[in-house]
Amino acid sequence: MSTEQTSVSPKTIEDTKRQIRGLVNEIAQLSKSDLPPEQYYAEFLPRIVQALAAVGGAIWVVGEGGRLELAYQINISRSLLDPAAEDAVRHVQLLGQIIQGGEPRLVSPQSGAGAEGAAGNPTNYLLVLSPMKSENHVEGILEVFQRHDVQPASQRGYLQFVTQMCELAGDWLRNQKLRQYSDRQSLWVKADRFSRLIHENLSPRDTAYHIANEGRQLIGCDRLSVAVLKGRKCKVEAVSGQDILDPRSDIVATLGALATRVVAADEPLWYSGSTEDLPKQIEHALDDYLEVAHSKAVAVLPLRKLRVSPMRDNTDRDQHDPMEDTGPKGDVIGALIIEQIESNIPRETIAPRVDLVYQHSSRAMANSLDHNRIFLMPLWRTLGNATWVLRARTLPKTLFVTAVVVAILAALLFVPKDFNLEANGELVPVDRQDVFCDVPGVVEKVLVKHAETVEQGQPLLELRNTDLQVQLQDVFGKLQTAVETLEATRRAQQRARETGDRVEINRLAGQIYQLQQQRESYSNQLALLQERKERLIVRSPMKGEITTWQTKELLLNRPVTEGQVLLTVADPDNNWKLEAYMKENRMGHIMRAWHEAQEAGEPMEVTYILATDPDNYRRGVLKEIHRVAHMREQEHVVRLDIDLDDPVEEKFRRTGAEARVDVYAGRRPIGYVWFHEAWEWFLREVWF
Repeated sequence: MSTEQTSVSPKTIEDTKRQIRGLVNEIAQLSKSDLPPEQYYAEFLPRIVQALAAVGGAIWVVGEGGRLELAYQINISRSLLDPAAEDAVRHVQLLGQIIQGGEPRLVSPQSGAGAEGAAGNPTNYLLVLSPMKSENHVEGILEVFQRHDVQPASQRGYLQFVTQMCELAGDWLRNQKLRQYSDRQSLWVKADRFSRLIHENLSPRDTAYHIANEGRQLIGCDRLSVAVLKGRKCKVEAVSGQDILDPRSDIVATLGALATRVVAADEPLWYSGSTEDLPKQIEHALDDYLEVAHSKAVAVLPLRKLRVSPMRDNTDRDQHDPMEDTGPKGDVIGALIIEQIESNIPRETIAPRVDLVYQHSSRAMANSLDHNRIFLMPLWRTLGNATWVLRARTLPKTLFVTAVVVAILAALLFVPKDFNLEANGELVPVDRQDVFCDVPGVVEKVLVKHAETVEQGQPLLELRNTDLQVQLQDVFGKLQTAVETLEATRRAQQRARETGDRVEINRLAGQIYQLQQQRESYSNQLALLQERKERLIVRSPMKGEITTWQTKELLLNRPVTEGQVLLTVADPDNNWKLEAYMKENRMGHIMRAWHEAQEAGEPMEVTYILATDPDNYRRGVLKEIHRVAHMREQEHVVRLDIDLDDPVEEKFRRTGAEARVDVYAGRRPIGYVWFHEAWEWFLREVWF
């Protein structure tokens, strides 16, 4: 023995210890994780076997009824897996003793072979057994198959190591139970909320909405939809996560068609990637839906009015499985559509929750649909809610309120009131003119400012037109050239006369005539260009006052085009008027009142308030209604010219001062005066 020990180098021993410590640290980290059992055991047992350099191992868990179930194994003998084998019986008896005793144990090879069926180790390996406990309750057993030819001290070390690892596994088991309790509590809370919400309202739409949204959270699917059977077709009533549905959208239309096909077949549909065994009608409808929805798994379960057979009690009814669709069948009322978009959860995993949602949904939808099928149910519901107003204590109040309401309605219908139509207006002088641009150019000088008094013909602006200047220079140069050429030709003609050359005289006479025509044409062009140059100086068309605000900031160095309004000149000392802009939809009342006033030979009165003098109401007379409507402040308006009864004081006169104008259009009932626009909107948008 000493020879074997001395043959192992200290470095090898240290490396082995370091490897074992690393495995222990990995196991400790695994035990703190929230891995599922199958994944945890698959990570846990190989590290134990590797750390002990064992032959194999197994993890046994206590299942329902206290039966032992193999959770994970490495190199376990086949004879131990056959329940009918004698070795397996002895081995199970041994594990049962560990569970009963709750203490770790080393079991020698081929032990307990005396009596038939007695507990023992039927293998040729040393068994290292340790219970895995949670809250002092044995949840399973860790079993390690180790070589038997080791020293007793090493065997005790194996047992101590396995016991410590089982303590770490116990921590993981305890955390698993806490998570299970938390998940179970969360599930019951969700189930309670789901049940209360879908049963508290008898509106089919609200019930379907709660089934879709609360049921999706309870099942854990990506999308849950509810369809209601109307006639022979299913209409999608609610989709989880959607407050409003568009029945014309492709996804809603194809989903309704799929539900209709499944309901007609009267069998649940479970799709998880293959459509081989489906009827052609359902296959085509499913393909159409998947083309727009891109779901990985779809389940369509027909909702029924659940009927109970006389031979079945309530327990059997509550355990009815919609996916098997066994038991008495009730009338189909709709469909429950479950979808997985991102992941594909196995049917077995979600089956219990689907069953819970299905049972409650069937009853809730059946109750709500039956309730709303009662003849004139909206009327009965309204009358039922209104019966409190006829009780003895509330009857006097009801009569009083009714009398008040009747009096108000009578006043609205029969009491007349002045019908005034409001419009926005501006205060402007009667004598005013816009200053237009005659010649395009760039404003080089602004010679006046706001509120400055000007005379008729006084320069207001100076424009610069580079093209016009170039044309002037060009025409002037051509004119000079034509004049010089004409003089030279005349001198040449004079010399020809002196020599008596008749041919040359005639030829030069023709040239002189052409040059004279050119000189006259260039002279006329130059005169016209000079006139256009003169018009680069913009002059006032009348005596008055500049009403344009910030003339220099508005016009200086600004390019302007022919016909553009540059300034406005008005005479503030003469008469003033109001220009009101009435909305076009009110002009029917205005024109009716205008014709009535003309037939009666009476003026049409107007009341207005100036923004510059908001404390005083002033009066005027409608003088003219323009025939053309135009856009102003993004709405169609018609201009009304209003003469003022009294002149506005100078301190309140401002060109363009805002005014609120009320045009008198006769007398109408109070209700019509207050609500005529709402009534006209109803006639135009709803009734028409």
